[in-house]
Amino acid sequence: MAAENDKSRLDDAARAGWLYFIAGHTQDEIAKMLQVSRASAQRLVSLCLAERLITFRLEHPIAACMELAARLKERFDLVHCEVVPEDPAAPQATAGIAERCANLLDSTLRSETPVIVALGTGRAVRAAVERVTPIDRPNHQIVSLVGNISADGSASFYDTVGRLADRTGARHYPMPLPFLMSSEDERNRMVRIEPIAKVKAVAAKADLRLVGIGQMDQKAQVHIDGFVTRDELFEMMRQGAIGEITGWAYDAKGRLLKAGTNKRLTSIPPEVPAKTTTIGAAVGAAKVPAIAAALSGGLINGLITDEATARAILER
Repeated sequence: MAAENDKSRLDDAARAGWLYFIAGHTQDEIAKMLQVSRASAQRLVSLCLAERLITFRLEHPIAACMELAARLKERFDLVHCEVVPEDPAAPQATAGIAERCANLLDSTLRSETPVIVALGTGRAVRAAVERVTPIDRPNHQIVSLVGNISADGSASFYDTVGRLADRTGARHYPMPLPFLMSSEDERNRMVRIEPIAKVKAVAAKADLRLVGIGQMDQKAQVHIDGFVTRDELFEMMRQGAIGEITGWAYDAKGRLLKAGTNKRLTSIPPEVPAKTTTIGAAVGAAKVPAIAAALSGGLINGLITDEATARAILER
């Protein structure tokens, strides 16, 4: 009985939220429509938000953000650039850029013409996929750019290909390989086996690549998430690594390194320079050097970030 009451209350909250945020009714009007007090109507609207029964996308472009995006686009000759408002209370938060990445994915996946979307890894990319509007597109293809098995044999929490396939009904192609192999020879053998070669062939034809950008310092996500050891990370830093995209480490000029973990990496390497629409999604002061280097080196030709990060990149 309690479960039924909870369901009924969520139904009322969803109805109140729709009437308020979508239909534009006042809380007094909603109270009359639902035959409850104004206070109850207000609580139902609040419950609708708290339970995420309704979500929002900001459609009005903010002038300051538009100006920063235009400057970045011109300076780095980008095909796509979006800058979202910064969140002073949570400067590292990815919610804003995830929302815009989801919007980009939505607009790409709405196409009736078959498209191929290639995905990297990371928190922003995963959060974006979770926000994609479900749509039936069985003719699309979703492909991973990254080996999704960590050193201990566990699957990556940030693997996004299967999740996006669930939301779209698209065929999907994971990369069923360890992130790093034990040697360069082993890596070369593994990436040539037929199933992996097919994944690489699909990725080569991608219409859109969406990737995260990671810094290469003691808080590097590839280390925190267990894909590279502390010694491997420090060796790449000594080699001049400043950032990584799909695990591929690069220096301050955006040049892919030819040493260290790059020699054993199974991920599909970035195009240099990027020809496919390749959007980097990243935010935060710690990532500014990595983002700026990726832009300068042509590893990405599109960027989704926030105001504070955009300003810092332009000031470098």
